[in-house]
Amino acid sequence: MTSTPPDLALAPKVRAIPDGRTAIRPPIDRRRVLLAAVAIAAAVVTGWSTVRLEFTPSALIEGADDVQNLIERMLPVRLDDPARIFELAGETLLIALLGTVLSVLLSVPLAFLAASNTTPHRAVYAVARGAITFCRAVPDLVFAVLLVRAMGIGVLPGVLALALHSVGMVAKLFADAIERVDPGPREAVRSTGAGRLRELVGGVLPQVVPSWISTFVYRVDINLRTSVVLGFVGAGGIGFALQDALRGLVYDKALGIVLVILAIIAAMELLSIWVRRLLLQPGTGKLTPAGKSSPPWTRDRVARLGLNGVVLAAVILSFPVLRIDPVALLTSPAALVDVAGRLFPPDFTLVGDRLAAAVIETVAIGVLSTAIGILLSVPLGLLAARNIAPHPAVYWSARAVVLAIRAIPELILAVVFVAAIGLGPTAGVCALAIGSVGFLGKLLADAAEEIADGPREAIRAAGGGWWQELFSAVLPQVLPAMVGSGLYLLDVNIRMSTILGIVGAGGVGFLLFEAVRTLNFPFAGAIVLIIFVVVYVIERLSGWIRSQVQ
Repeated sequence: MTSTPPDLALAPKVRAIPDGRTAIRPPIDRRRVLLAAVAIAAAVVTGWSTVRLEFTPSALIEGADDVQNLIERMLPVRLDDPARIFELAGETLLIALLGTVLSVLLSVPLAFLAASNTTPHRAVYAVARGAITFCRAVPDLVFAVLLVRAMGIGVLPGVLALALHSVGMVAKLFADAIERVDPGPREAVRSTGAGRLRELVGGVLPQVVPSWISTFVYRVDINLRTSVVLGFVGAGGIGFALQDALRGLVYDKALGIVLVILAIIAAMELLSIWVRRLLLQPGTGKLTPAGKSSPPWTRDRVARLGLNGVVLAAVILSFPVLRIDPVALLTSPAALVDVAGRLFPPDFTLVGDRLAAAVIETVAIGVLSTAIGILLSVPLGLLAARNIAPHPAVYWSARAVVLAIRAIPELILAVVFVAAIGLGPTAGVCALAIGSVGFLGKLLADAAEEIADGPREAIRAAGGGWWQELFSAVLPQVLPAMVGSGLYLLDVNIRMSTILGIVGAGGVGFLLFEAVRTLNFPFAGAIVLIIFVVVYVIERLSGWIRSQVQ
């Protein structure tokens, strides 16, 4: 019995038309029905969000003059005291690095407890997974606000906030990598009579290190974007200088700081791409006379060793540069327990119509910004795919736009829109929608570059043009990835929308910030718990839909 080639299996079915022509008809299956149901539900929820937020294009049109005035006030760009700005930029880099390293140290034991094939008991597994989900659901800026209030203004609360929130992603990906390992090496180590610790170190760790390295590098990139806004809540970094400029309405100086931030983030993204390729490139071993495998000292191996040394040196250097006492870092768990003790038990007696309205507004901001972001991201993401773009110039231009947008943290965009069109959820929707373009555009471009060529070649062989090829062969293959990435983006945007209220861009963040500022920690605990429940429900629903359509 012959099997269908993979490329032909992906190709859409063809049906005959009475006049002799053929038409492409995708098969009706369970996934297609679910995709249609998701599209209908998304349209309904988006419509509700639009009405709930009273979001209309006319509001943006009416604010065009304000945007123009803001741009005029930003030009020409000014950068006062460059030495201080670059010192703060270096501080931001070290905060991101140290926070990521701490998250890795916390995530390694947690990942082994949260992996189904290495956890000692199902109860331990459930608790570990719950802790990971909590860290991921509570935004890093929320952690920073609480820690700054408990520990005081400084860099250490920012580092700890990045570390705690990063555990939500790092530990999850570490645990997922552990669950995918080959059991053979573990069994081989176990057969020698080794204990459980040696079994994990010798049979599991070597298999997951490459994946863990990739996760670490990617998380540094993410934390750098986050750390630039920690100064907004007094947690150190270049964000403090930016907030100072914005608070003083010195917009030309603020734009100069933003451009420095963009340059640093763009450079770090390019560096992270090179680092991932360097660290994850498989080495070639050579057999020594003694019969032992010894990798040659190639230029790549020397570069990898040197890079590891640079990272280690930067971590050590970060303590004196950031003025962090290592002893204070070791005693920080006591501060974390103190923060948790202040939040719990949460006080729900103050949870009234105002909080309910703010939570609903937060969800609506996340939904509407995601919908707008998807509409804007699809054409840009397809043009940013090397195999789809009609010309190399189009490809590089689209990639540059995606990179530039990804380099701007959403909170900074929210500050700009608040200054341009005023306080309220419209500014939050615009900020998250633009931020979504950079996030989703890159994911769609990467997905489009991985599609099978067979369906496209079939359309091309039948005389179809670029547009027919796009709609008949490209979009059907990209659609599952688009749905999965869009649902993940919804999860991210709802988390982000919970903090936009800090700068007046709507949502529940304003109430949380006010609760912490007035030392009403039990009420803040109630808000944090509600945020966790909302984000957790959205995350589980999105995960289920992604598993069904992919």
